[in-house]
Amino acid sequence: MNRRRTLLGAGEVLAWWAVLALLWLVFISAVDTLELVVGASAALIGAFAAWDARRAVSGW
Repeated sequence: MNRRRTLLGAGEVLAWWAVLALLWLVFISAVDTLELVVGASAALIGAFAAWDARRAVSGW
């Protein structure tokens, strides 16, 4: 894996994470520390799953 592809992959995961974390914050009613940690963790797992699924479909 070259440097450009690594940076593109990291940027895509970061973008997915931001979208999913924002979506999590929109749907919860009370924002406290535990909710932020759980939301950020779930969004990170979802971001890697979305990135991996896109790679599988596109044959990257």
